[in-house]
Amino acid sequence: MGGLTKKAAIVGAYEHPGRLIPGKSTHEIQAECARHALAEAGLTNKDVDGFMTPSGIGMDAMNVAEYLGVQPDVFDSTQVGGSSFLLHVARATAAIAAGQAQVVLITYGSTARSGARAIGTGGAARPVINPWPDSFEAPYGGILAGMYATVASRHMHDYGTTKEQLANISVVTRRHASMNPDAMYRDPIAIDDVLASRMIAWPLKMLECCVISDGGGAIVVTSPERARDCKTRPVWVLGAGEGYRHLGRGKRDWTTIAAAQSGPSAMGMAGVTHKDIDHLMVYDSFTITVLTTLESLGFCKTGEGGSFVEGNRLAIDGELPMNTDGGGLSSNHPGMRGIFLIIEAVKQLRGDYEGTARQVKDCKISLCHGTGGMLGSRHSGVTLVLGRD
Repeated sequence: MGGLTKKAAIVGAYEHPGRLIPGKSTHEIQAECARHALAEAGLTNKDVDGFMTPSGIGMDAMNVAEYLGVQPDVFDSTQVGGSSFLLHVARATAAIAAGQAQVVLITYGSTARSGARAIGTGGAARPVINPWPDSFEAPYGGILAGMYATVASRHMHDYGTTKEQLANISVVTRRHASMNPDAMYRDPIAIDDVLASRMIAWPLKMLECCVISDGGGAIVVTSPERARDCKTRPVWVLGAGEGYRHLGRGKRDWTTIAAAQSGPSAMGMAGVTHKDIDHLMVYDSFTITVLTTLESLGFCKTGEGGSFVEGNRLAIDGELPMNTDGGGLSSNHPGMRGIFLIIEAVKQLRGDYEGTARQVKDCKISLCHGTGGMLGSRHSGVTLVLGRD
């Protein structure tokens, strides 16, 4: 172990319960989440000397800091899509280890649903996401869902992965959503229900695509010294890794993703192996995102993801409980979902659900992986390993 291991702890984690939050701005949502996350740790915004949130257009992150009433010594508005918040936890840990900050607040808020924003199945053409370099390689644009469908069809072609295997990912995460009172969709589904849902982009059906919701969350990261005085059980940052995959229409490997780079880095820093992981939170914008992430992280060999996700292996009572809040497929996905991966991992490690069916038994180490951008194109990957005492 080394690097960032146990140099900082997460002492506050709050997810907004709303999935449709009309009449509130993203600033208001972030302020509400920040108050709750700080309060559970026994802190206030006056204790905050570091602030991080991904920037949108303009200097929105600075506006959020002003709205929250924080005057940070450390500021980070890095935007790498859905993995931004995992990156922020790593950056916060590094800043704390360097003595630049003691209490770092990380926030997110979005009104993607109430604002009727198209995410994935319509809206902006590809040049908006991947501008100038693609002028000759991708002149016809293409929606985000279509790119993920291309990765799925490639995986099916190369390795014999079936639609039923992909659909089972949706079934398992919906089972977890049924235990989450805040989840957007909670009714149980079967593989046949997934396959009978509306086609979005072959082979991906509607129930294999993430929901579009409003939402927000906040995380508080602090030093080991400050963590001892906080009201919550600390969740330690054990390891962090980053990765990046490039664009290229002529590339041969469509199904290995950035997790293949970030996963080994994070696990190596934490000094853990796959057998040590009790709980898993991975980005699930689509079912194929989950399958390729599991392969690239090394939980199974390349091409064996289909058989790996069959049955109940990923269920809360299985050998590798995954996305126990219901994930982006059933619980929430307000544009970017990375912060919610961390929040659920923290709650599982603290034992917040103890005495209910939602609690992962003897959860000591959780691995979180966020994907930003989109598969089949340039995208980021950030992996965190979190643990309890």
